[in-house]
Formats: sequence, structure tokens, C-alpha cells
Amino acid sequence: MIEALNLSKEYGAFSAVRDLSFSVSAGQVVGFLGPNGAGKTTTLRMLAGFLGPSRGTVRVLGHDVSEEPMRARRAIGYMPEAAPLYPEMRVAEYLAFRAALKLVPRRERKLAVQRAMDLSRVADMRNTVIGHLSKGYRQRVGLADALVSNPPLLILDEPTAGLDPNQIREVRELIHSLAREHTVLLSTHILSEVEAICERALVLHQGQLVAEGPIGELLRSRQSRRVYWELRDAPGVAKSLLESLGAKTLSQVEASHSQILTLETEWTPDVSDVELQLEKAVTQLVEHQVGVRRVETARAKLEEVFSALTEAQPTPLPDRPAAQREELRS
Repeated sequence: MIEALNLSKEYGAFSAVRDLSFSVSAGQVVGFLGPNGAGKTTTLRMLAGFLGPSRGTVRVLGHDVSEEPMRARRAIGYMPEAAPLYPEMRVAEYLAFRAALKLVPRRERKLAVQRAMDLSRVADMRNTVIGHLSKGYRQRVGLADALVSNPPLLILDEPTAGLDPNQIREVRELIHSLAREHTVLLSTHILSEVEAICERALVLHQGQLVAEGPIGELLRSRQSRRVYWELRDAPGVAKSLLESLGAKTLSQVEASHSQILTLETEWTPDVSDVELQLEKAVTQLVEHQVGVRRVETARAKLEEVFSALTEAQPTPLPDRPAAQREELRS
């Protein structure tokens, strides 16, 4: 569906995106992640054909974005983080105008506009002047703009920014439903959103791709440091023994009548091999006559994986004009 090959974008001596290569297959919903300044928005603009790369190639449905820009763009619905709407136009009027620009056939425009408004939940605002809408509704109009030509590929940059919790849930449901007919590349800072919506993720850091793959695979790549214990501990030695092995107690529930101790612990950073330390802890608990009823390592969270992949300090931005600095930070 979309393929990036050795994609780079440079501003003088500063590399915003460095030798980036990946592909997204048809029908996938892929999360595009990275801290501020990682090069996400710069990359999305290159993928959508709004910004030319310094080097490299972008292909959409086999069409080179640089050599066949119109054919490639017809396959893309792009929603930037701050959609450039016309505040003096009414919602339906604006979407009809955008449908015409996107070469939607005249006889199909009315239905195309209605479908886009229905999907993005702005049909009740069809006659409202865009400048009078709340930020959340303007975001929805931007989403309707991306949908109005019914493109096979949607590139969404922070589509839930400014929405309230109910609207965020609606957008999540919408993206799920769109995945039946569209390929979706989604950039967001809300990691729980990626876990809820996406099947794959791409992680950028300092302009480079540092990880990619199915969400479950990325989660398994990181050992969680949190462990849940259910122990029979009459002498009361379990907690002190675990702490001596580098397990910090996060919570504790003790039922004195049954001598059952339930603990949630987290291995301290100096414990490098958590699986080996877990095995050692169980062995020592048994040797001290502690009954080990249940041990469960917590499932790693995407937040933990993201932090581990992007923990290095980003390269400082050089002193450049304000507009250019703002683009690089995106």
C-alpha cells in the first residue's frame, strides 16, 4: 500500500529524518510513534506528498510520490495535526469544495460529503460556520476532509487532539470501522490509543526507525519488572527476602487468618536479568519454607517499551528561523 525507501530530510546540517525505510500493507492500522522532535510529522508530510525528501522514495499503490504526485495523492487522505480549514465557510460547503479539489465526480459529491460527515459525526453541524466550531468539532471536520474522497490510505496526525473522552472513543470506533476498507497510518502521543486501535507500530527516535512490528511482539520484547506474588508466609520472611534480592514492594495485602501474603513488587534497575532473578527468588523462598502459591510477571506496557526505545536525549535543534524550528519539532 505505502512504502518508504531510504527516506531522509535535511535542513542544512540538521537531519530531521535519517535513512528511513518501512512498508505498510493494505488493510492494516499502524501506529506511528516517537517523542517530540523525532521526525514524525516531517515523515508524514513526505509520505503525503506535502514535503519533498532530501533523498529517498515514497510509493503509494506503486506510484512514486515525486514522479507521479497526482496519482499518488488520489490514494491518500491526509489529516494534519492542525487542519488548515477555511473559518468563513460552512461545514458542508467546505467539504463540497474539498471534494471538488480532490476530483470527486460531480454526480458523486453530495453523497461523498454526506458519508464523510456521517462518519466523522459532524452532520448535525453541516450548516455551521467553521469559525464558530469548537476545537473538537474542527478536528472532526479535518477528519471528514481526509475521508471525503474515500481514499484507500488514510494518514492521520493526532486525530484525537482536542477531543473530549466521549469523542475520543467515537474516533477510535471510527478508525476500527475504517480499517475494513482503508489502510490507516496513525500518529499519536496517546499510547493506550495505539494499543486499543493498532495492530502494528513504528517507533521513531531522532529521525531514525528504532523498532517496528506487531504490538504484541513489541510488548514481548521488553521484560516487565513488575511481579505479583501470592505466598503462604507464616514466619513473615518473604518480603524482606525479596527486598534483599532487589524487589521493591509496590503494594502489600496480608490476610493474617490464612497466613497468605499478596505482594506486588518491581525489580530495581540494578537487576539486569529479571527472569534469572525471579528464578533465584522462588528457590530461596522455598528454601525458607515459604509456600509459593502464585507468581505472575506483569505484561509489559507499551509505555515501558516506548520509554526504553527513546530514553536517549534527543539531539538539540540548531538555531534556525522560528517557522522552520517549529516544523522540525513536529
